Amino acid sequence: MLKLVIGNKNYSSWSMRPWVLLRQAGIEFEEVKVRFDSFAPDSAFKRALARLKVAGKVPVLLDGDLAIWDTLAIAEYLAESFPELQLWPADRRVRARARSICAELHSGFTALRQHCPMNIEAELHTVGALVWRDQAGVRSDVERLCSLWTDLLQSHGGPMLFGDFSIADAFYAPVCMRLHNYGLPVPEAVSAYVQRVRALPGVKAWTDEALAEQDFLDFEEPYRLQR
Repeated sequence: MLKLVIGNKNYSSWSMRPWVLLRQAGIEFEEVKVRFDSFAPDSAFKRALARLKVAGKVPVLLDGDLAIWDTLAIAEYLAESFPELQLWPADRRVRARARSICAELHSGFTALRQHCPMNIEAELHTVGALVWRDQAGVRSDVERLCSLWTDLLQSHGGPMLFGDFSIADAFYAPVCMRLHNYGLPVPEAVSAYVQRVRALPGVKAWTDEALAEQDFLDFEEPYRLQR
């Protein structure tokens, strides 16, 4: 059976992507959670990942003695392993665009990620209002997201970015959580997409388990002193 090594569900946006993909696609897997204690080289988290001989980050997909790290590599491996599930869009040109937007997220939207780290448990509208006021990069990132999503939803008719659920929606699920939890202003069509993603069974399962963790990590939350 496949195994997926992840970090804390409340904080780990990178872990959320392949977990949601696997769960939403109905692919059986075993979850292996490695708690964030710190990211220092001698932390329990880093020591646990060192034993897997990977990059020292989560997520990691294990298939027997094969370890696959990095969310894009994991997504591609799953798409190749389960072609009948059509985790990417079937049309070659549409598939290329889906890969492009995943790659853009992978390397971009840095201001949004930096100033609005994922925290599913917290209601952060006050923080979000300050970030929106002070961080032009966040406003630029959200403007790009809104333009991208609106175009895709109109082009493919929804309810997801490319019609049916795909890797692209799993990749952008943590972004939906950020937009929701920080209360960032978005158009109605984008807000509706965010709510549809949050209602997906795979996303809801992740969210419910994140809320159940009750594991406050101060180094992940510089904007809060306690839960």
